[in-house]
Amino acid sequence: MVVVLALAWVPTSPGEIDPGELDPSVKPQDDFFRYVNGRWIEKNPIPPDRARWGIDYVIDETNVARMRALCEAAAAKGPGGSAIEREVGDLYTSAMDQAAIDAAGAAPLAPEFKRIDELKTPADVVAEMGHLKSLGLDAGFRFLSDVDDKDSSREIAEFRQGGLGLPDRDDYFRDDEKSKATRSQYLEHIRKMFVLLGDEEESARMEATAVIRLETGLAHASLSRVVLRNPYSSYHMMLLTEATRRFTPDIDWSGYLREAGAPAFTELNLAHPQFLQALDHMVSETPVADWKAYLRWNLVNFASPFLSRPFEDETYDFYSAKLRGTKAMLPRWKRTVKAIDKQLGDALGQLFVEAYFPPESKARVLGLVADLRKSLRQRISALAWMDGPTKSQAFAKLDALNVKVGYPDKWKDYRSATINRGAYITNILQLTAFEVRRDLHKIGGPVDPTEWHMTPPTVNAYYNPSRNEIVFPAGTLQPPFFDPTADDAFNYGGIGATIGHELTHGFDDQGRQYDAKGNLTDWWTKESADHFKLRAEGIVKQFSAYTVLDGLHVNGRLTEGENIADLGGLLIAFDALEAHLAGKPRTAIDGYTPEQRFFFSYAESWRDVSRPESERQVALTGPQSPDRLRVNGPLSNMPEFAAAFAIPENTPMRRMDSDRVAIW
Repeated sequence: MVVVLALAWVPTSPGEIDPGELDPSVKPQDDFFRYVNGRWIEKNPIPPDRARWGIDYVIDETNVARMRALCEAAAAKGPGGSAIEREVGDLYTSAMDQAAIDAAGAAPLAPEFKRIDELKTPADVVAEMGHLKSLGLDAGFRFLSDVDDKDSSREIAEFRQGGLGLPDRDDYFRDDEKSKATRSQYLEHIRKMFVLLGDEEESARMEATAVIRLETGLAHASLSRVVLRNPYSSYHMMLLTEATRRFTPDIDWSGYLREAGAPAFTELNLAHPQFLQALDHMVSETPVADWKAYLRWNLVNFASPFLSRPFEDETYDFYSAKLRGTKAMLPRWKRTVKAIDKQLGDALGQLFVEAYFPPESKARVLGLVADLRKSLRQRISALAWMDGPTKSQAFAKLDALNVKVGYPDKWKDYRSATINRGAYITNILQLTAFEVRRDLHKIGGPVDPTEWHMTPPTVNAYYNPSRNEIVFPAGTLQPPFFDPTADDAFNYGGIGATIGHELTHGFDDQGRQYDAKGNLTDWWTKESADHFKLRAEGIVKQFSAYTVLDGLHVNGRLTEGENIADLGGLLIAFDALEAHLAGKPRTAIDGYTPEQRFFFSYAESWRDVSRPESERQVALTGPQSPDRLRVNGPLSNMPEFAAAFAIPENTPMRRMDSDRVAIW
């Protein structure tokens, strides 16, 4: 196994702070992110096949190289391997057979395109959407099983808005020059894909125009990302009979459910009623020929990463090169490993955990979580703006929080999916269909508290409000985010701040609306809720004032939850470190105090540089602020940071007391 880390920052000893990495041209009080990371950014250009580069990508590179070794070993064992090794090895072998994939082109999808070509009526269109759903493809809208927001013990059916090919609904009507250019490029991309399917040039252009017209209609009916942050905007429980009465009588939506393979159910969450009604009218009023083009486009767009090189190249050119600014495609082995992690994640995850996540790491992280949970409890207790009844409910929620570290207690069983060393796209469709069956058959049943929504090798973490749980995959619990051999200050500033971030999500603008059991309900007194909203407005105002690129502002409303969690997570982690060090010698390491090392570690954990195209996409559509602002923004609100580095008053990294945001 070869792990290429030529562009990575790798400390020569655990938790080392290398003064040579600091940027002497920048003062800590002016831009702490640049002070800590400027030299690293200068010495680490973005690889051609990446839109961004940073510490999380360094860890991901290591994890992907490790997964490659596991895949190759499994493939080499062939029939002699275990069941999960055969699954991983067979999928890897089929994915790496570029010659066979290129020779097949889109031929494996011929039966599916034939079905679409034979559609005659609007009811046929709806039924075909259901069939495509059974393969793992959400065309027009999204249908899934989800936890009932107001009864977190059960799984329910849910219809949600969807069906767009551009990253955001606003991409269809922003009137700046860049957005107009993107729409023109998108139209051309769709046309080229139809040509690759064998269509004549003029037909392809007309079909592409029809697709854009339909998607624009869906975009107009869609709620914005900011509106979607309010969970009540996506909760409309009703009987299935009531939902169908809202739709055109001559369209049998039961055909969709039948073709999708959905179990019988009597009620559902029609999450976005206006969108579904608009879609229904569009199906009724738009020529079937246009819907055929739309469905063909959805199918080829879904399948293109697993088809021959011309399809891959064209998809890369639009979605990666033009939208994200990358200069080269990831090598085939990396694309393959990432696909296996996504489609066969619990099988590959078992191999990964066995090799790279020892029990000692899990125990250490669980200890950190306990420390930070205690720290958050103390902060809630000390809040002057929150009254007693609300605090009691907050304590109950914190005590009920479920913590998942490393990997699930129960693994998915993929044996009902037929995987072999044949056509790659056929294997992928087997696995996506398996996942649809697994998901939809949860409808009407109890919630499985052991289920995960990330694979073990993932470099990320999450809070799930409807389950009141925080989840940390093994993939993110790696150096330098988490290093079992490093000093406490380094780990509390790295993974500790991440743990605190996820804990705080339970009490951000969205998470605070769910109770200890994960039910969407108002457990706040009006007085405490008003105090929270007033303080949260401060962080919205702070981040809305930041700009990226050519004056493009951060969307402080869209990023509100992440910004609250960043600030809260830092404060909780810092308090936990101070409590952990109480009564112990405050030994300086590399010439820095534990407090300074805590903040250095936090800033290093957000080392990141982005291409302009990627930074624009993050600013327009991402729920998180750009990484440099995730350092400077929260730190400028912390007196603890100002004290650690003697930050003068009236400097960018020390906000005036009247402007300083304090929530948790």
